Amino acid sequence: MERLCLDCGTPIKGRADKKYCDDSCRSNYNNRLKIDDNLVIKKVNNILKKNRAILAALNPNGKTKITSKKLVSAGFNFEYHTYSYETQNGNTYIFCYEYGYLLLNEERYLLVKREESLG
Repeated sequence: MERLCLDCGTPIKGRADKKYCDDSCRSNYNNRLKIDDNLVIKKVNNILKKNRAILAALNPNGKTKITSKKLVSAGFNFEYHTYSYETQNGNTYIFCYEYGYLLLNEERYLLVKREESLG
């Protein structure tokens, strides 16, 4: 039985466990397998970057109150964030990297910036 390259379909010569005719075909095959995962990750990262940019632009001083309309009209997506933080008194801050928000009521948010060093 003739073995064929998993990427290009050409006959393979050599070891019995060889799956690809060369390194280029091996790379192409594996890249094609990962493309769907990479597209999802890229889409989520773009949403997170946009959310962070919106929070940074609307909160230049590190702490401010803002209406929900302003966030929505800027294109903020509330479904995506990097983490949440619950305070001792039960308030939950939602963060997109170092920028976050706290829901004050149905129409208002408190925007904050967390000052932390990465080192």
